[in-house]
Parts: sequence; C-alpha cells; structure tokens
Amino acid sequence: MGEYVIEMLNITKEFPGIKANDNVTLQLKKGEVHALLGENGAGKSTLMSVLFGLYQAEQGVIKKDGVEVKIKNPNDANALHIGMVHQHFKLVEVFSVLENIILGVEPGKAGIVQKAAARKKVLELSEKYGLQVDPDAKVENISVGMQQRVEILKMLYRDNEILIFDEPTAVLTPQEIDELMEIMRNFTKEGKSILFITHKLNEIMAVADRCTVLRKGKCIGTVNIADTTKEELSRMMVGRDVEFAVEKKSAQPGDTVLKVRDMVVPSKVHANNAVKGVSLDVHAGEIVCVAGIEGNGQTEFVYGLTGLEKITGGSVELCGRDITHAAIRERSKLGMSHIPEDRHKHGLVLDYTLAENMVLQRYWQPEFQKHGFIKKDAVQKYAEKLIAEYDVRSGQGPVTIARSMSGGNQQKAIVAREIDMDPNLLVAVQPTRGMDVGAIENIHKQIVAERDKGKAVLLISLELDEVMNLSDRILVMYEGEIVGELDPKKTTIQELGLYMAGAKRKAKEAAANE
Repeated sequence: MGEYVIEMLNITKEFPGIKANDNVTLQLKKGEVHALLGENGAGKSTLMSVLFGLYQAEQGVIKKDGVEVKIKNPNDANALHIGMVHQHFKLVEVFSVLENIILGVEPGKAGIVQKAAARKKVLELSEKYGLQVDPDAKVENISVGMQQRVEILKMLYRDNEILIFDEPTAVLTPQEIDELMEIMRNFTKEGKSILFITHKLNEIMAVADRCTVLRKGKCIGTVNIADTTKEELSRMMVGRDVEFAVEKKSAQPGDTVLKVRDMVVPSKVHANNAVKGVSLDVHAGEIVCVAGIEGNGQTEFVYGLTGLEKITGGSVELCGRDITHAAIRERSKLGMSHIPEDRHKHGLVLDYTLAENMVLQRYWQPEFQKHGFIKKDAVQKYAEKLIAEYDVRSGQGPVTIARSMSGGNQQKAIVAREIDMDPNLLVAVQPTRGMDVGAIENIHKQIVAERDKGKAVLLISLELDEVMNLSDRILVMYEGEIVGELDPKKTTIQELGLYMAGAKRKAKEAAANE
C-alpha cells in the first residue's frame, strides 16, 4: 500500500459549454484533512462528484490504496468506503431522521426492516461523535444544522473511511462550526481521511493539513497549511489580492422604512411560538442585522415578515403601509426584496433557465411581457446584464438550467435579481452563503452601496465576521425574542457570542431574582 489512500490522476470532466475539471490531480493521504479550495464554479463539487460516482470523467483514473478502481455510481463508492455530505442535502423530507440514515442499507429479515438494531447503532454513533439527533423527528421539521448531522451519520452508519464534506459549514452557526471541526479532528485520529470543500480560509487554516487549489477547472497547486497564509491561499484562489475588511462610512439613517410591532409567529416543531412579540425598526440608509444562533426564531421571523408564513399577532408596516396580511407580490410591489435562507426552496425554480429565474419577480411587468406573452429577447438581454454585473458563471449563460450551476453561482443570481429590483427594503438572509472570498467582497460592496443610496437593509446572518463588518446596528435574537441591541463599533465578537447564547439574558434574570 502506498502513501495515498485516494488518488485522482489527470481527471477531465466536461459539460455543455464548460470544462469543469481540466486535467486535475488530487492525492489524499490516510488520516489527513485535505482541503479543496476554489472560487464558485471552479470545479470542486464536480471533482468530488466524480469520486463519489455521480459523474463519470472523460479522462483520468482513480486509485484506492494504489489500485485503480472504477466508480460508476454512489453504491460503488460506498462499497469502497467512500461517503459524501453534499452541499445541498440529499434527504427525504417526509421521512424520519432514522429512516433517512438507513435508506438503501436497511437491516431486515424476511422483507421487514429491523429498526431496533439500526436505532441502537445510530444512537451509539451520535453519542460517540457528539452528533446528537432525535431519530424520530421528521427531517422537514429540523434545522439545517441538524440535517447536516443526519448526513454525517448516514456516512458513519455505512462505515465509510473516506469522508467528503462539500461546503459543510455554509449553513452552520459559529458554535456548530467549532463542533464540526472537532468532529473532523476526531475522525482523523481514528484513521479516517477527509476531503473538505470550503471557501472559508479560517477553517482551512484551523483544521486542514494540506490544501489543493482549483481555479476555472485547473489545478493551481497543493500546499502544506503549515507553510502558507490566508492571503496566499486567497491569491491562489482568485488570482488577485482580496480585501477582507468592508470599506464603509458611517450610516446616515433617514425615515423609518420597516416597522414591526409585537410580531408573533407559531412554531411548526413545538407548541410554543417561534417568534414571541418581536418589535424593531429599520430606517432608510442603515444596515440592521438580526444575529442569533440558528433555531432561535430568525427563520420564522423572516417568513412572517416576507409573507411566507402567516403571523398570529402584531403588525408589519413598510413605508407607512400596513402589510401585515399582504400577499407576497404585494410586498414585492411596495419595494421589499428578499434574499432567502434556502435558495432551492424559496429562491429559484431549479428546472427553469437562469434568464427565467432572473425575472421571477418581474415577468408580468410591461418591459418583459405584452398581452400576456413573455418577451424572450428582453428577458435574455436583462439576464445578460445581471450575469455580467454580478459575475454569475454558468456553462451556457442565460439559457443554463439553474439546477446545473454551482451553489455559489446560484446564490449570486438571486442576489443580483433582488438588488436589481431597486427595493426600499432589502431583506438579506445569509446573503453570502457558499460564496468564495472574491464574491463575498463584491456582494458586501453591493449591500453597502444599497445602504448609501438610502435603502433600508435588514441582514440576518450567522457569520459573525459578516455581522460585525456590515452592520450599523445589531439586534440579538434568542428564543424568539430580541434580547439586546449592540453597536458593532463598541462591541466584541465575544460579547456578541454571549448575547447569542443567552448568557446575558440569564445573567439579567438572575440579578432580577436576587
């Protein structure tokens, strides 16, 4: 057996109009965390999908323990003890956690699934690796952080030794990210080998042993993390220096654009309300961030605000108009734009083209239709303009099917569409989720530019750096309530973390009870 547990040698994979992988070589050592870094659309997920059997390469070979192998589908990969946590989870929403974990490898006798043995193994694994889950919960009712745990347990349940994580931290809170890094370290101590796709340079520096960088489908090189810096990695990734700090002048708040009073939104998971009497204002010319650990009501608050869920108490005003019970299109017409948390569920129609997705909110306007018929040339031209402005990369431009694009480029398309609507209020939920440092720099500049044009921006983010960099005011949400208002210029990440974890509220309650 050689030094490498997996070797991908001279892999080339093409799609219509694009060479996703161009003669790429990647070698994974046993017991290492090997990061795969690159811009959105650089070919990282494609390369891992070739290893996992979802795609077949046109050229190149794969070796496991020095022996050439053919991986025609994910079952072949699993037989070779290769597992993958996908960027967009592959879970059946109406199934329970346990049913998802054992799907495809159900233990059974005489055609009857033996769930008791499976449950025991799942609970043992979740205990061993600190991946606590409720095996009986329906996947549709659990947070994205929990869904990711289910995906990791799926891999472990199949006794996989080579673990592929595709953008695993894109949807996690800072605390969950720290937990995941610890879990990865524990995996490697046991001799498991990890391939880790990410855009987040801090994570690579914290957990990886080596890093291979891809740019536009080509391999730029592999480096030892101990011998490199964040700045050097970002230069390798985007081919230029990147500004990590957001340049912005002080806010000049104007009139109140959004006024929320005593909003109540019920929870779908338990009997309590998810949002309990939240009130806040957002003014023209400021960025207000609602920060909090996932699962503390931010998602339901945004659903109530944007009309995705009905609220059971309180009121919402936009530019002086009561929109508490307004339809989503009505809110849109009054100047509300929404970059949603879940880009697949609420952001895109995945089987539509990129151009069709760009006009989802506007196809009925005179510039895009006449007598009920869509003006295809106008739609195409508009899409080309946004693609150029926001550097949305796709194989076939406006006619690319959205499903075939990388997650980061799907996100860019949504951001482009929502900002270009020239909104009075931009509701941006995790706006840079799954984006590379170059794209994040660009989106942050666009959001600040909206603020400077006198727009109101409500940001909901789990990225503490993003919260501190972009916000003019920070509101902390804990257990469905606003528990603090902070000035990013006067607070620290540590203090923000204490508010998010509820420690500050508990301390106040304890003091009041004395």
